[in-house]
Amino acid sequence: MSKEIMANMDDKLRAKRESFDKIPLVDIAPLLDGSNGYRVAKEIRWALSNTGFMYVKNHGIPQELVDSVFDVSRRFFDLPMSQKMELHVSKSNVAFRGYIEPFGENTDPGRTRDLKECFDIGPERSTFEGPFFGPNQWPSNLPDFREVTYEYHQKMVSLAKILLKGIALSLDLSKSYFDNFMHNPMSIQRLLHYPPQSGYIGEEVIGIGAHTDYSHLTILAQDDVGGLQVMNRNGEWVEGIPIHGTFVINIGDLIQRLTNDVYLANMHRVVNTSGRERYSIPFFIDADFNAIIEPLPSCVTDSNPLRYQPVMCGEHKIGRFAASYAHLTNARRVSDADFSEIGVKE
Repeated sequence: MSKEIMANMDDKLRAKRESFDKIPLVDIAPLLDGSNGYRVAKEIRWALSNTGFMYVKNHGIPQELVDSVFDVSRRFFDLPMSQKMELHVSKSNVAFRGYIEPFGENTDPGRTRDLKECFDIGPERSTFEGPFFGPNQWPSNLPDFREVTYEYHQKMVSLAKILLKGIALSLDLSKSYFDNFMHNPMSIQRLLHYPPQSGYIGEEVIGIGAHTDYSHLTILAQDDVGGLQVMNRNGEWVEGIPIHGTFVINIGDLIQRLTNDVYLANMHRVVNTSGRERYSIPFFIDADFNAIIEPLPSCVTDSNPLRYQPVMCGEHKIGRFAASYAHLTNARRVSDADFSEIGVKE
């Protein structure tokens, strides 16, 4: 990261460079193989109650597959803008599948415009069935794109369910607790591209604005560029430094609701001042659309009184999407001049 770029960054966007153990690193092998799930659950409880984030290693996902998804992602975002816009998310109704252009989704509307491109897929369906369920849109000129990204999506679904078993154990619940709410879970496999920024950088335009995730659980693969920032309990931004061979795991709003704020859905954002293109691969999973989420009785005490009323999972999620997507909020669409100005390929 050049000193010149850093010197022009607004002070509000600076993050502390902490060693990775400030965001805990959890070895989940004993959870995967069943040898000591309770030990892993204890580490998960500390991580999610203190930071809302953790790195996990020995997760069982082949590095070759992760590398392949990064490869097809780079090739997709290198396509001309006109070809990517043919797969625009607005063409998928509210299944939310396809391409989202820079500024087409803004996670901190009113404060920040998100300088990122996205491509989303989910569980394959032959027809539109309702919010978050419908046919995926696939690029026709990248023959291995569909196979690689969908295989990764399916692997992420399996890993997410294992991690949720660990979260259940960490809350002194049956490890199958979440299975009762996930007969047909909502999931989104996202590919992300963050162009680099230079010159003066303020909060008005950054990679992705400060937000909490809408989902139950996020599994993030990062490249080696960096730029993820996580807010700690003191309100300070801490750098989520990439660690090869790990995933970054964080919980979303609905797990915070479920635990009545015992677990923290933490604020995070991305600021890419590296001078390089940044790519990441987040996976999001939720319960069934009509699952009702309300605080666990064990998390409601005299010292931690009831903080949330029951909410339907899908209604919560689609409400958050409606506030973020330009094509749903009738916000200004990005012009060709905007694309040229920020250096995104037309």
